[in-house]
Amino acid sequence: MKKISIKLFFALTIISTTFSCTNDFEKANEDPNLITEINSGSVLNPVIYDLAENNVLKNYDITAQLMQVHFPYPSNAMGLHRYDVTNGTGNSTWNNAYKNLVNLEEMLKVSQKAGDVNYEAIALTLRSLVISNLTDMFGDVPFSEAAKAEEGITKPKFDRQEDIYNQLINDLEQANQLYVTNLGLKYGSDILFPSSEKNINITRWKKFTNSLKMRLLLRISNRDASALTEIKKMIDNPTTYPVFETESESAILQISGLAPSLSPWPREQDYRDSRTFTEFFVDKMNETNDPRLPFLVNKASNLDGSSLGYKGVPAAYEGNSSDFKFNPSSPNNAIVVAPMKIPLMTYAEVEFIKAEIAQKGLGGDAKTHYENAVRAAVVLWTNSEPTTEFLEHEKIKYNNSLERIIEQKYFALFFTDYQQWFEYKRTGFPTLPKTSTMLNDQKMPRRLLYPTSVRNYNPEGYQQAIQQMGADDINTRVWWDVN
Repeated sequence: MKKISIKLFFALTIISTTFSCTNDFEKANEDPNLITEINSGSVLNPVIYDLAENNVLKNYDITAQLMQVHFPYPSNAMGLHRYDVTNGTGNSTWNNAYKNLVNLEEMLKVSQKAGDVNYEAIALTLRSLVISNLTDMFGDVPFSEAAKAEEGITKPKFDRQEDIYNQLINDLEQANQLYVTNLGLKYGSDILFPSSEKNINITRWKKFTNSLKMRLLLRISNRDASALTEIKKMIDNPTTYPVFETESESAILQISGLAPSLSPWPREQDYRDSRTFTEFFVDKMNETNDPRLPFLVNKASNLDGSSLGYKGVPAAYEGNSSDFKFNPSSPNNAIVVAPMKIPLMTYAEVEFIKAEIAQKGLGGDAKTHYENAVRAAVVLWTNSEPTTEFLEHEKIKYNNSLERIIEQKYFALFFTDYQQWFEYKRTGFPTLPKTSTMLNDQKMPRRLLYPTSVRNYNPEGYQQAIQQMGADDINTRVWWDVN
């Protein structure tokens, strides 16, 4: 009989990669942390915490640099903010995704066997979140044959991104149909949508499922125009396809600071130190007197310690701190001190999606949805409604353009895994600065390189991916990236 060891801080000792999975087989009476049968409840919270932790750390390491939010300072070595991508850049994202995929596949099996339809729907939703981020980052990846070492598949094929997206969207449709609101969760409330009321808990999961489906449909809409029609169908049928309707419904993991719910930054200063914001990010917020600025960014200072307001350094900067006559703005580490928030998907993002659909002429009031989105994005970090003056600022107010929608979506996606980068690849907005210190002819990388381990341990799959997609190169576009 399988026995799964459950570690203290929300991690299952299911050691996995794309190619194999090993479970501990121990006698239950030798370790009180071993359980004789895994259940959906024992998998759910560890997976939520683990994927949220990895996502926010990779937002810091990858997205913030590529999207010229903040980067290491001083910056003498190469870095992602200068588009220096190595084979190791995406390693932890790849490994974490397949670790969680193994656990979610196990959750699917046991929930289907037990008839736990709500857990089955949640597993499909979280699997879609994990795999969509992975394929958007790399392109073709193992999916249909991944996490099947027990079935003898140790070198899975690489599925085409188009096929992956079709499956994910079908999975989310299935999940939406599976939920039974009044059943609740058999093993107790989860950490993402905690509630003592069964119907509230499951309703929020259902809204997350459909909100995520809208994200994925919009992502592929430049390649498959029917995706826009599907989004409109969802918007026109809110009873069948409920989505986030308020800030409080957002999929945001609340970190309490009490073990095992700990900040991904054990030392808060590690989030702030040796890091600086860019002029691009700070100046845009300064121009509009953005109320989020003091919550996200520390003030710069003169060398004598006197305050200088908010001031960053040039994008893709290369050099020493001695090049500047001031200490530039650094990240405000207060946002990584518990209680802290890790967004997976927010109400603001849903409203930005609706605004874009309306802007494309498919129905709805684009201005209303846009303003709802901006308000919600501000409330997320300030806990206060923005002023009318802010919403009516010349560089904030809605102007009927996609660029305005995506520029504000860029700020709203601060701290949300890789979404700023993916949206830039989809739309080309916001218009990012280009400097002579950037590599790759100053062109934004369109994907990350496959980890070296993939080439070493699954060479057949690796070669298959190259034949399907093109060179393993940062300029090779993933299937939906046609902008």
